[in-house]
Amino acid sequence: MKLPGLKKISFRSRITVIVIGVVLATVSLIYTYQLADVLRQKEQHDVELWVAAMERVSREAFGNYLVDPLISHIVSTHNNIPFIITDENLSLVMSNRIDDDILKDPERFRRKLNELTEENTPRTVRLMWTTGRRHIIFYGRSQLLTALYYFPYVQWLIIFIFILFTYIALQSTRQDEQNRVWIGLAKETAHQLGTPISSLLGWTEYLRSLEVDPTAVEEMNKDLVHLMKIVDRFSKIGSETDLTVHSVNEVVGETVMYFHKRVPRNVTLSYNGLAIAPVKANLNVALFEWVVENLMKNALDAMQGHGEIDVTLSSNEKSVIIEVRDTGKGIPKGNWKRIFDPGFTTKTRGWGLGLSLARRIVEDYHHGKIAVAKSEVGRGTTFRITLKRVFE
Repeated sequence: MKLPGLKKISFRSRITVIVIGVVLATVSLIYTYQLADVLRQKEQHDVELWVAAMERVSREAFGNYLVDPLISHIVSTHNNIPFIITDENLSLVMSNRIDDDILKDPERFRRKLNELTEENTPRTVRLMWTTGRRHIIFYGRSQLLTALYYFPYVQWLIIFIFILFTYIALQSTRQDEQNRVWIGLAKETAHQLGTPISSLLGWTEYLRSLEVDPTAVEEMNKDLVHLMKIVDRFSKIGSETDLTVHSVNEVVGETVMYFHKRVPRNVTLSYNGLAIAPVKANLNVALFEWVVENLMKNALDAMQGHGEIDVTLSSNEKSVIIEVRDTGKGIPKGNWKRIFDPGFTTKTRGWGLGLSLARRIVEDYHHGKIAVAKSEVGRGTTFRITLKRVFE
């Protein structure tokens, strides 16, 4: 059962959150890049100022003049930018904030010069203490400027994570509300079925007092007992599920025996479980019988009135394995996992909930596994249930 209004609200909420997140990230990105550009221009200006100061200090030193305190301050404090000064032959003269290992390795030194050139255009300076020869300054970005360039990507990541978690929360909320509707519907169905079942039980007792074929009455009574089991299953949906140790042979056998007289004439139904040693597992009988019943109904639908259904039980030291094999139309391999999704069905009728419920009962309640073990189109399908074996 779907709730159109709820789905619409959830969809609109998701779109709103995503749009807000993208807008915030875009505005933040633009603003941060503007700040980075301003800082980059400032650093370039600082380099210009630093180069001019270096040239001035060189001349003062060369002419043996007293160095201006302001010039000295500029040279000594504008050292937060990584740089390399080389001569015209790209040999190292001096450096700042560059790893010594890079300076000592010619190949890494060359790559570093290329990196700095990509970040900023190198500047030329004439240092008077080296007889006025031309030198080249390669300089990069300060740590602050580098952080500003990467900061928007961090923001994008944070906003993406926020959108993802919001989406998951909204999806979970919608799913929880739909589950509550399903649970309420199941319990109400169980409640409504109680009255006609009680009445039908009374009618079977009345039929026994008449000259009616007792075999027919007995079969009707079995159908009513089975219907009572179905009501019990629906009443358990959404409730705590109690598991107790049971013989898997008998639990599966109950369902198989019920179907024996209700399958079409051209369908052969076999089961080996009653002829082998008992194996046990923790089960909720009402729910697990529902799983086996669903698999057998699917097998009957797939065979369309003729073929074979083979239910087999096996075990090892750790597991109990139940397999339901049919000779029906088979399942394309691309649908092996999808058939357990709620709403997925290849039938013209039905809601596609049988196998979804089966998986939930086996995996969530019984902590086992259910899967398509084998299937060939036109040859048949084998479903496999694996449960943890219990020894007593």
